[in-house]
Amino acid sequence: MKTLTMKFGGTSVGTPEAIASVVGIITQSIQQGNRVVVVVSAMAGVTDLLLESVKMAESGNRWGYLSTAQKLRDRHEEALNLLITPSQNRERALAEIAEMLDEYTEICQAINILKEATPRILDAVVSYGERLSSRVVAAVLRHHGVSARAFDAGEFLITNDAHQQAVPRWDVTQARIEQKLNPLLDQGVTPVITGFLGATETGAVTTLGRGGSDYSGAIFAAYTHSDELIIWTDVDGVMTTDPRVDRRARVLPYVSYQEVGELAFYGAKVLHPKTVQPIIDRGMPVRVRNTFNPSHPGTLISANGETTSTVIKAVTSVRNVSLLTVSGRGMIGVPGIAGRTFLAAARAGANILMISQSSSEQSFCFLVTDKSAQDVKLAIERELAAEIASKDVDRVEIQNDVVIITAVGSGMRGTPGVAGRVFSVMGEAGINVVAIAQGSSECSISFVVEERNLERAVTALHDLALENVSS
Repeated sequence: MKTLTMKFGGTSVGTPEAIASVVGIITQSIQQGNRVVVVVSAMAGVTDLLLESVKMAESGNRWGYLSTAQKLRDRHEEALNLLITPSQNRERALAEIAEMLDEYTEICQAINILKEATPRILDAVVSYGERLSSRVVAAVLRHHGVSARAFDAGEFLITNDAHQQAVPRWDVTQARIEQKLNPLLDQGVTPVITGFLGATETGAVTTLGRGGSDYSGAIFAAYTHSDELIIWTDVDGVMTTDPRVDRRARVLPYVSYQEVGELAFYGAKVLHPKTVQPIIDRGMPVRVRNTFNPSHPGTLISANGETTSTVIKAVTSVRNVSLLTVSGRGMIGVPGIAGRTFLAAARAGANILMISQSSSEQSFCFLVTDKSAQDVKLAIERELAAEIASKDVDRVEIQNDVVIITAVGSGMRGTPGVAGRVFSVMGEAGINVVAIAQGSSECSISFVVEERNLERAVTALHDLALENVSS
């Protein structure tokens, strides 16, 4: 008997019809003799609604958050009423939905009075998306004869108290899952667990950051000793590029952990960047499949992937980034400038996406998101105030309207001439490359171009990836 962990994204549970497909996928797998651990996201759009309602409550818009509560009630009740015939099971689920939304409204009323929402309160509000969807999916499964139970992930997944970006406490989480969840699987229970969420040891709800449902799926797959993690989404698998940029995008049948990590970090929308972390040491395969096209085999992600003759497998792009450059002739040979710069960026709350430095040490540049660029610039100028005053550092500049393009493929490692081929293609397309970076893993090459060149750059590089993908 195999144990499979299946994570379903927001679009996969976004409508009654989609939920019916999810239930069909799960029940078929159980009928084939598998044990299934189900991890669900909030219904598509619900998390954004919840976040908007917090802003409404803070601004005193009582009608706004009460209206949101009614929208949520209607949407989840509609799914239950369409998918389950009148029964005690349906009434129990409807009562749970009503109770949760009453709690949500009370929290919004408290925010309305205080005119402030702390990160802890934000996590509590946002958690209702997953909690509501898990109750609906579990109830529909029970209607189809599956012994399903909904669980809040915080019963098992214990984190620190860094609300909105919580970090799992691995030892405690492993113990909780092995002691409390695994025996239920042995008893034939199909757990339907909230993705994206955890809890502190005192029981306060935490979230793992946007996209954290994939991460949740991997954590539960790891500690239930699953044979496979299946990420069910709304595309057929990991693609050679974003089909919105180049319609020729194809599904990659095989990708390595390392490749998918690079793809996720540099803009691919299929997997959360942290997803492979809990399962990589176990060598557990991950499959990305389409809820709306379940006959498609999807993409298999494993330790080795498959080297292609063209070396480059996929091309990604990241928009909404800014390039910061720190430069000055007095920087040559002065230790600590880069380190202090990056510490200043960290203190400003920025995540550095890419770094490039000239060999002369007269300048280095790095990329952060647009929204954090100005704060980072001010933080660096404060940190390097003495060096700026003495002219060792001439300036800290921001360049907007740029994008990161990344070519990914594990076959790059040890293959001579890959970078040359990439930049020859850019030259032939008439695209100027602003900055370049390649890690020692040699699994990817990233470079910066002006945003107006994004589509041309991706399409030109994508030609290299498509040479090896069969139609």
